[in-house]
Amino acid sequence: MTRREAIGAAAAVMMIAGTTGCSIAPGSGESVLAAPASGTAAAGTEAGDGRRGALAALEQLPVKGRAPKTGYARSQFGIAWTDANTVLWGGDSLSTRENILSRDLTDITCKPRSGKTSPPCVVQSGVLQDPYTAKTLNFVRGDKTSPLVPIDHAVSLGDAFQKGAQQLSLAERINLANDPLNLVATTREPNSAKKDSDAASWLPPNKAFRCNYVARQVAVKVRYRLWVTRAEKEAITRVLSSCSRQMLPTEAEEAFRVE
Repeated sequence: MTRREAIGAAAAVMMIAGTTGCSIAPGSGESVLAAPASGTAAAGTEAGDGRRGALAALEQLPVKGRAPKTGYARSQFGIAWTDANTVLWGGDSLSTRENILSRDLTDITCKPRSGKTSPPCVVQSGVLQDPYTAKTLNFVRGDKTSPLVPIDHAVSLGDAFQKGAQQLSLAERINLANDPLNLVATTREPNSAKKDSDAASWLPPNKAFRCNYVARQVAVKVRYRLWVTRAEKEAITRVLSSCSRQMLPTEAEEAFRVE
């Protein structure tokens, strides 16, 4: 059972019991802050679940220069965090941001929505172990506090626009902007420092997360038929050389899991 499924099940039980809130116990998840698992598949092969090796997938990405950024606007990727998409959790009546908070936070408290049993709620509070910095932050919903936990695009939309997304349909760009595969809950400092950078110019300060981070970028670029620059490919290769068995993440892979 994934963490998000566990949250949904817990909320459904609490609502049936007539309560007004729910909570998820801490300490039930597996942190991504640890060094990446070595896996059992040889470098460049598939894991037992059919996932591809990140290095092998990287070799299949086209290598080109950046296209001009002329015409780029956030609106090219739809309304921010729109639920009107066809990726995982799209159409569930919660914004993409709410879904990622439910996925990436632990020790969650939530207020069930009237008449809704799934998805469970809008997160009211929780704990973020920021994979980019390895720091812990207590999230509390509020006008001033909610922005302290931004949702980062692993492949920034500006970078994607210059490396193939201009050729995607609007529906595909909306999916790219809301795909959980491409999203990570983090904190303000790394999110602001990264901006539209690719792996050649920015990597997470937390070195233990870098293999997962660049593998996630590769997975997104494979899925949406984007390319990499030569400098970007070299940077990703350097990171993956220390974890050659790293597999591509999936959209359902979470920062924390409930076993």
